[in-house]
Amino acid sequence: MAGSAPGGGRPLIITEDPLLLDDLLRLCAAAGAEPHVHHGLPERAWAAGVAWAAGVDGVETPEGTVGPPEGSAAGGVGWETAPLVLVGDDAARRVRGAPRRAGVFLVGRELDDPQVWQRAVEIGAEEVLRLPDAESLLVDRIADVVEGAGRPALAVGVIGGSGGAGASTLACALALRAAHAGERTILIDGDPLGGGMDVLLGGEGAEGLRWPDFAASRGRVGAGALEESLPELHALRVLSWDRGDRVVVPPAAIRSVVAAARRRGGVVVVDLPRRVDEAVAEVLAQLDLVLMVVPGELRSVAAAGRVAAGVRMLARDVRVVVRGRCPGGLDPEAVAGLLGAPLAGEVPVEVGLPGRVAEGEPPGAHGRSALARFCDGFWQWALGSAQGVPA
Repeated sequence: MAGSAPGGGRPLIITEDPLLLDDLLRLCAAAGAEPHVHHGLPERAWAAGVAWAAGVDGVETPEGTVGPPEGSAAGGVGWETAPLVLVGDDAARRVRGAPRRAGVFLVGRELDDPQVWQRAVEIGAEEVLRLPDAESLLVDRIADVVEGAGRPALAVGVIGGSGGAGASTLACALALRAAHAGERTILIDGDPLGGGMDVLLGGEGAEGLRWPDFAASRGRVGAGALEESLPELHALRVLSWDRGDRVVVPPAAIRSVVAAARRRGGVVVVDLPRRVDEAVAEVLAQLDLVLMVVPGELRSVAAAGRVAAGVRMLARDVRVVVRGRCPGGLDPEAVAGLLGAPLAGEVPVEVGLPGRVAEGEPPGAHGRSALARFCDGFWQWALGSAQGVPA
């Protein structure tokens, strides 16, 4: 992965402080990055290397202007090509003559130095990062470089307004149709008490990690490593629960895993439980849109009102999907109106769907089914809206 980002995905470290260098190397290792390091060069040779790499005539040093060296290896500094530059506070004066660029951070440990902000301005640093307080932030910055951070995935949650609403079926179909359309897709099973999303896709025996494997996760989870570790079923990746003893995954670990799933771009679909606890709250906070599936019956509409009230406290956008026609004159628009949420559409009840799933055909696999047509239309709208393109 390290070679996929601009500048080879390798940050540049500039410092003469051996203790600071050790810290920065440790943080790069935690982020999965192999940095370029400039450490231990004489000042004139180091400054000349910056000038050579930056394409300028010279850099001002206390000894005068230093020009580009002939045949100097210091040109490997890569001031302009490195995707991220970490300048030790001790070395700030050495890069004052280098061209301004984005992605420069001044890093040190001294909290009480009143001149640090002046040095940051002089070198055009975006931020001043003080260790150890900023270690987590710095690991995130470095990991974004390694992974080639871009537009995050469109994250959609699906929740049932009542028991048996068909939320898992819709979540599975949405993920399958997104993958069929060529989107990088991760389907996340957010309900530890459900039957397992891998079962719906016919992959309960597939190799790969499940939620219990992430219970001990601490800090940032690598996006690429996450994707590669999950079972691949029907051209999408699935994070499901296993059938063993229930393992509690801490909310912080769930937050890290969902964030990692989003960083690779594409589409993330999460099948949500109807209860909103601390773990579910962490997921809801990262979703762009929540679809609440409401069966077309009055009791289900009443139950969905309570679910909607809890979800709306945390989700930024909640929309209603009505499954089947409601008796008693209630049309889908009226159901959505009663729930105080926009209508995302109606999915007719599909006769024979449970039997086809039992025979190994995942929901949404049949492109001409009503379920598949709804999902295809939803992604055309949702992905078009996310990219600023009229749907």
